Formats: sequence, structure tokens, C-alpha cells
Amino acid sequence: MDKMDFKLLRQMELDGRQSFAALGSRVGLSKTPCWRRIQQLETDGVIRSYRAQIDPAKLGLTLYAFVYATIHASKYAEFESAVSRHRSILQCFSTAGESDYIMSVLVRDVTALDTLLRDEIAHLPGVERTVTTVCMKTIKEHALIVNCV
Repeated sequence: MDKMDFKLLRQMELDGRQSFAALGSRVGLSKTPCWRRIQQLETDGVIRSYRAQIDPAKLGLTLYAFVYATIHASKYAEFESAVSRHRSILQCFSTAGESDYIMSVLVRDVTALDTLLRDEIAHLPGVERTVTTVCMKTIKEHALIVNCV
């Protein structure tokens, strides 16, 4: 990857729907070389997918929470498999520290969070303990990953 690839990726992160002509013009390339580079970034797996960014509040989903989970060591694989299929769990990370995993969840309200925690997450394979932190306000939601490089 060279500087031009990083410029293209920065622009794609800002707006993945722009045309190759518009994208190229923003980084100083014509349409065809721009298209070729994007195609190569897709082939190389640097660009993994394209998707719409949906406003959860417009769907009535207004409560984000972070659930820290301690799991019985023999159940890690089963837990990870169950989490991967769960609709309300947006992200799950294996962690080092006081818990084994941290999950971000998104629900309608406190009642829905209580139901999720008691009736669903508590019954996932191997769950021994959970601690939940409710998000009061989102300060920064998305960063440009390319800026981290």
C-alpha cells in the first residue's frame, strides 16, 4: 500500500457511496486508476464490505450498554458461538483483566436491557458473572481507522 491507497481509504471511510470519478477527483486520480486501486484493495481484503450506517434511535433502539462477562474456561468456544448469533449483541471482544469478554449491546430501554441480561445473556454457555455499564451519552462513535496508521 502506498500514500494514494491511504488517501483513497480515508475518502471511502468518509463516504463509501461516492462514485469512482468523485473519489478520484478528491485524491488526484482519474476514474479508471481509482477504480483499479479500489478493486485491488477489495481483492486484498483491506476493504471488507460496504454497508449502510443506520441510526438506531430511528428504530427505537436508544440504550447502549457494555456487559462484562466472566466465563467458565471450558465454555469459551460455546460462549463465542452463541454470542456470534445473538441479535442484540453488537460487538464482543475477548479481554485481559477482570472479565473474559466485553460486549456492547443495544436495546430499546432499561426494561429491555433487564430482560436481555436476566433471560438471555445470563443463560449463555459458561456465564458465571456479568457486570453492566450503561452508556449515558455517546461522545465519539466512529473514528477513521486509516488515520490510526
